[in-house]
Amino acid sequence: MKTIQEINQKIKNGDAVVVTADEMTSIVAQKGTQKAAEEIDVVTTGTFGAMCSSGAFLNFGHSDPPIKMSKTFLNGVEAYSGLAAVDAYLGATQPSQNPEIGLDYGGSHVIEDLIRGKEVELVADAYGTDCYPLKRVKTSINLDKINQATMINPRNCYQNYAVAINSTDETLYTYMGTLLPNMGNITYSSAGTLSPLINDPYFQTIGMGTKIFLCGAEGYIVSEGTQHSTDAERRNGIPVGAAGTLMLQGDMKKMDANYVRGATMPKYGPTLYVGAGIPIPVLNEDIAARTAISDEQIICKIIDYGVPRRSRPVVRETNYQELKTGKIEIDGVEIPTSPLSSYKLAKMVSEELKDWIEKGDFLLTNPVKPLPNKGHVVNPLEISKPSILVRDIESKPVIMAYPGDKINDVAKKLVENNINHLPVVDNQGKLKGIVTSWDIADGVAKGKSKLDELMTRKVIIAREDESVDIIARRIDKNNISGLPIVDKENLVKGMITAEDISRLIGENLKNENGGESI
Repeated sequence: MKTIQEINQKIKNGDAVVVTADEMTSIVAQKGTQKAAEEIDVVTTGTFGAMCSSGAFLNFGHSDPPIKMSKTFLNGVEAYSGLAAVDAYLGATQPSQNPEIGLDYGGSHVIEDLIRGKEVELVADAYGTDCYPLKRVKTSINLDKINQATMINPRNCYQNYAVAINSTDETLYTYMGTLLPNMGNITYSSAGTLSPLINDPYFQTIGMGTKIFLCGAEGYIVSEGTQHSTDAERRNGIPVGAAGTLMLQGDMKKMDANYVRGATMPKYGPTLYVGAGIPIPVLNEDIAARTAISDEQIICKIIDYGVPRRSRPVVRETNYQELKTGKIEIDGVEIPTSPLSSYKLAKMVSEELKDWIEKGDFLLTNPVKPLPNKGHVVNPLEISKPSILVRDIESKPVIMAYPGDKINDVAKKLVENNINHLPVVDNQGKLKGIVTSWDIADGVAKGKSKLDELMTRKVIIAREDESVDIIARRIDKNNISGLPIVDKENLVKGMITAEDISRLIGENLKNENGGESI
């Protein structure tokens, strides 16, 4: 029905009809796709969420005498300097080298500070050459002082994404935020009906060279992003999980700090909140229908992040209309939902982009090359030496105790078997608690006589199908020395201790070195 050239002429004449994606949903519902396709010229989209795969190329300019930077730090955050003498790439998720700051400040915060016009400390070291003799520089920079500051984000604007929940007994700290134990909360990260790639799911108008809104300035789509996937399961034309992605580029010197935020996911690390919006030209009736997608039609899956594997189990399906109500029922229990992204700021992005177009300040671009819409899959990293699972560890006879056991009898079991932990089970062998030698000593000192008076009832466990590496992390995280191994029915199968893991690591290192210890 239309071309981008025709729409651009209407924009120049001030005649283009521009609406946001959520407005388009109502328009199509009232008038139908044919009428909407005739009347509407552009649909603007928007998102504002955590996009970890982001960063910036910076060129600092040459000092006098010159330096070839090999180690570069900005406000204590390391940037990669293996490019040229005075270029560096600052990754959004790189944390501060200062142990007192740690994960609370990182590359994302430096990027925001620069866009806000703040001074940033630059420290660089070098090994020195004949043409670059200087070995160290310490100064301050801002966006006006350096030559280029180009945001290049390898993977932004995921086309739909997982919804997270945690089935374990412990709190998990993830890139999906803090997940409370025992399915205590649900988090999600998408603008739903406003989301850019949701409104053009087959990339009919979006491609390499498409001009976009990026952090309050004009930006461009460089190509498909890393981990771009096209062969996902779809409902209503929309992938039900993580699928397409974009690599984006923009000039940081022109960006607006209202549309970029450095942030830290608690106990996980820094991330960059990016505001991005893409205009969708309504070239035909099919595109009009695609841009009218509603929150109810955008299906997504609730994934159990309590299973630390690449493929995690699906708890149930939902949609963005249900997510935005603030609660979802699972097995008769209402669980609160919360967004990690900001719908308010996503709406602001789509509204500002709409305003730019209506004023004639922003023209649409024909893609130089379309984005792949089929044949792209995400391959896993094949590890040459697979992880050892808990079930693969040589098992020992399971020594257990029962809640009604006397403390003296339990103490004898610990001493006779030279162990420090005993899982406490019921008559069917199901885990009810755990007791340690320290618990026994404490119980005796306090005059207690039965095990159920002092055992720990909330037990951190290991599953048979979990990697030993994960168990080592769990032991370290919770400052414990061992945990019981249970199967899917919660039956105790054994114990795994920090000593077991240390011995296993030692044996592996010995084998890797031809039988020689190191």
